[in-house]
Amino acid sequence: MACSKSITRGFHTRIPPCSQFQVFDRSIKLKQRARAASDPESSKVEYLRDEIARRSIERLSFIDKKFVNFMDFGSNSGNFVKTLCHDDVRDSEQLKDDKRVVKERLQSLLMVDSCKEMLFRYSDEELLQGSKDFALSRKVVDEELFNDPAIAEENKFEGIISNLSLHWINDLPRILQSIHKSLKPDGMFMGTMFGGDTLFELRTALQLAELERKGGISPRVSPFVGSSDVGNLMQRAKFNLLTVDVEEIVVAYPDMWSMMRDLQLMGESNSILQMPTMLDRDMLLAAEPIYRAMHGDEKDGSLPATFRLVFMIGWKPSPNQPKPLKRGTQDFSLKDAWGDGVLGTSKLIEDK
Repeated sequence: MACSKSITRGFHTRIPPCSQFQVFDRSIKLKQRARAASDPESSKVEYLRDEIARRSIERLSFIDKKFVNFMDFGSNSGNFVKTLCHDDVRDSEQLKDDKRVVKERLQSLLMVDSCKEMLFRYSDEELLQGSKDFALSRKVVDEELFNDPAIAEENKFEGIISNLSLHWINDLPRILQSIHKSLKPDGMFMGTMFGGDTLFELRTALQLAELERKGGISPRVSPFVGSSDVGNLMQRAKFNLLTVDVEEIVVAYPDMWSMMRDLQLMGESNSILQMPTMLDRDMLLAAEPIYRAMHGDEKDGSLPATFRLVFMIGWKPSPNQPKPLKRGTQDFSLKDAWGDGVLGTSKLIEDK
């Protein structure tokens, strides 16, 4: 497996607002994902989705709520369920406890994905590993349409998650509104999507190589939405109590060929409507040294690929939700809270 290390840190970013036009060819994306699901090697490149599943479980463990009906929207091959139910020797004691807590709160879980080959890649037995904590079902539905009664029924789900699927949706505002509609009052939506400058190293290397060899540039890496745009879209969809934050995962690859092969096996190849001409070997040979010179790790010779992840949580309004106090109603002084005015010291630590 090409993934050899990861670096995580929080940060803020600003990307131009998402376009109202159709950007992605969903039929091409479906073929890419079906092809990836049929390749046995693709099971070795699920490290990103598995990591996001772990982080989702950690966040869900803090939500004290019983999920009678729970949906994994754009579930891929079931990374959330697999991570939740499988014992991993690398799991910390805290993560083991988080898994136990989340499983106890789930009663039924519906996996939804547009790609049948991906959705049914693993059997129930392979995913659940003998767990009987919740009932598992699956449904093939085009996420872009959101028109199947199994998911479109109003006020049905207590919780919905969506991990690394929404970045291929064209009409994201409408889908967020549909998710909101299918939640029960006080229902929770938790999503994760690639955003910002994801794969900026690859993008710049390919652009410079194409400029050198062809005299122009083409969109070789798909566009991504920004964190501020996600917050605005969630508000427009009428979610309450919003939380949007951004994290970064940097994966080290031995070379650019391994990186692009992994992306292909993940089903994450480019699928924009205005597809440029295929990358030829000459351009790739030109891009490799550019990538290495601009972004390569001098110590071990690896090439970093940055995946910037937008995490979002929102709640469907209900009468019993906490509401912010009106201005002027606080009965204590900020000066009293701060004491002598020294709030403390902090420093940014980047885990290597």
